[in-house]
Amino acid sequence: MMLEPVIATPATSAVSEITDAEAGALARTIPNLLKAWQVTDVEACTLLGGMSARTWARWKEGQSGRIDRDLRMRMAHLIGIHKGIRYLFKDPTRGYAWIRKPNEAFAGQSALDIMLAGELSDLARMREWLDAERGAW
Repeated sequence: MMLEPVIATPATSAVSEITDAEAGALARTIPNLLKAWQVTDVEACTLLGGMSARTWARWKEGQSGRIDRDLRMRMAHLIGIHKGIRYLFKDPTRGYAWIRKPNEAFAGQSALDIMLAGELSDLARMREWLDAERGAW
């Protein structure tokens, strides 16, 4: 019996790339979101991957500049987290307050504490937790 060659299947990503236009929209939205969450400037810079205070100040003025892949993903996760919170809490004020409240599910830490560990994976983990909590899995 002769072996049959295996035809290679090109890998495709299930997640589409965030376009420049989408990244710009995210960059305009993120300062408003972090303001609603009552995140400090230092915390915002951490959530955005170690962004400098000067760059963050420009973002708050509507001047985002070049946005790399890591930052695009961070912003997408933050919006996903926001969406998950809005699904869980009908009252936005309760959802925004939940960000800072200690939570037994996180060993007494808040969702913000988890996200402020600074890694992209921390944001992804919080987004996945919220998706699972609202029954998206």
